[in-house]
Amino acid sequence: MSRFIQIVEVGPRDGLQNEAAVLEPAVRAGFVRRLEAAGARRIEAVSFVHPKYVPQMAGAEEVMADLRPEAGRSRIGLVLNAKGYDRALTTGVDEVNVSVAATDGFGLKNQGLDLQGQAAMLADIVARRHNAAPGDAAPSLSVTISCVWGCPFDGEVSVDQVADLVGRIGELGVDEIALADTIGAGDPWAVTKKVEAARKAAPDAKLRLHFHDTRNTGLANAYAGVEAGVDILDASVGGIGGCPFAPGATGNIGTEDLVHMLHRGGFETGYDLDALIQTARWVGQRLGKAPPSSLSRAGPFPKG
Repeated sequence: MSRFIQIVEVGPRDGLQNEAAVLEPAVRAGFVRRLEAAGARRIEAVSFVHPKYVPQMAGAEEVMADLRPEAGRSRIGLVLNAKGYDRALTTGVDEVNVSVAATDGFGLKNQGLDLQGQAAMLADIVARRHNAAPGDAAPSLSVTISCVWGCPFDGEVSVDQVADLVGRIGELGVDEIALADTIGAGDPWAVTKKVEAARKAAPDAKLRLHFHDTRNTGLANAYAGVEAGVDILDASVGGIGGCPFAPGATGNIGTEDLVHMLHRGGFETGYDLDALIQTARWVGQRLGKAPPSSLSRAGPFPKG
């Protein structure tokens, strides 16, 4: 049996958060359902951030209320702090993804917390989960580290910086840690080095990789991650998105581009490529622009 690569679809959150158009909660819930029909089983559906700062993510509770729970599917809510975590607990999210930064500069811009403050925030969330009353069902928890391959404010990020942070998160007992190239500064060789360092720092944690294609290295970096043994990758249908707090950052690697590459390489993903391309074009129409992904323009090879 071919090796299975799990692709976490982040279009409804990371994909939409940096777009000029603001889609209503009902449209965003419909977006999630289209992606699930195309094969997505883990989706970043919402973000529990203040709408003053990210208006594209307003109405997270409404989005989740519009999505019925379904077995075998995980709707993820991104949180930046304890207040966001409290909001997430009032909804039906299956997983909470806590975002922390690899640098003080980005942490302060993105969520108003330096590294020490972020560590305290994450430790508090983990402690609250451990101290929850028996019978209280808490969503699963993952952590994404942003700016692993470079920070728009603090510059280069060393392997040692990343390993130290991953090790501290691993010691908290977090099951999955995602390494994110928020500004698309990484290269395949640096991916290999930091994956190896992260695996040594937190050997019991699953690793996930999150690449932006700002400098046209996203798919090459995804290839390097797969070759380094990582089985979980983030992607955004249509290649839409970016980060409003990272100047110049563009979207994630396109889900359909990644699926096409992996399928051509003999890997399995569980996605329907034609349905993904149709969904990319659909969301592009809602955003008023052509999606930047290659497959949404050129289609697959060979033609179906």
